[in-house]
Amino acid sequence: MTILITGVAGFIGAHLCRALRAAGRSLVGVDAFSHYYDPALKRDRLASLCPGFEPIVLDLADRAACETLFRDLRPSRVIHLAAQPGVRHALHAPHDYADANLIGFLNVLEGCRRTGSEHLIYASSSSVYGAAARAPFSEGQRIDQPLSLYAASKAANELMAYSYGHSHGLVSTGLRLFTVYGPWGRPDMAPVLFARAVLAGQPIEVYNHGRMRRDFTHVDDIVAGIIAALDHPPGHAGDMPGDDGERDRIVPHRVFNLGNHRPVELERFITIIEQAAGRRALRRDRPLQAGDMIETLADISAAREHLGYQPQITIEQGLPGVVEWCRDYYRHEHAA
Repeated sequence: MTILITGVAGFIGAHLCRALRAAGRSLVGVDAFSHYYDPALKRDRLASLCPGFEPIVLDLADRAACETLFRDLRPSRVIHLAAQPGVRHALHAPHDYADANLIGFLNVLEGCRRTGSEHLIYASSSSVYGAAARAPFSEGQRIDQPLSLYAASKAANELMAYSYGHSHGLVSTGLRLFTVYGPWGRPDMAPVLFARAVLAGQPIEVYNHGRMRRDFTHVDDIVAGIIAALDHPPGHAGDMPGDDGERDRIVPHRVFNLGNHRPVELERFITIIEQAAGRRALRRDRPLQAGDMIETLADISAAREHLGYQPQITIEQGLPGVVEWCRDYYRHEHAA
């Protein structure tokens, strides 16, 4: 049984690769090593977490290359994590999202369909809840008011996967991930951005004057949720969260929230970083950015019931590890 991981050199992908290798699973990994952030970090991350693992370098938006990959590999299961991330990047580079998140995902769906993959697991996002969100966010809420192109592309992925389940019987599970953090994290996200800045004595930009709450979820908990989903594909109506009408249709597609269910005030988040870094943050307060959500809070009852998902790591336990990783990896940046 071969498992294909796309985006294997990404933050979540490399941690997942490590966990599955430790469990003795047969893996093949694909990554485009895009320049959204420094590809050297991706290579260092993979070398550290999965030493000796050699990914295939491939852009999933390349239709012919993707067809060849699936034809040659014929993976039994696919974990699709490759995507163009970021809310603000979409304001000036929208085509990156069409290429990676729409065309790339369509090519993966077609690859799974043509080669008979047993189960596709793909990363969605908490951002799909958008302007219609009401905390706690549950899978039955509307997702038709996205606040960014990134969110719109992730909502589209869910619709595309559902349509392939309905039309072709493709078995798939979408996972709405809530603000994932941990060592080797993305350098454009607040945990690493803030930790690096505080350690280096540089100012941090605090949007909406700190009046925000995020459901920060440690990468180890996310990896546990992905593996649980991998090993429990939807097989019958009882596997499907949602209302009775949805379950009666028995389309083999489902969506789960993977979050921590313990939202953290941004001010508390900054305080934990300051304590771990041993210095105070220099702040620049900024207004709310276009596309940002004031609060995220995952209702994880469906994932708990169907997958046995139960996050273990609090922000007080997990965030100091990010600071320590930044202290080591970015040590050349530290202020005297």
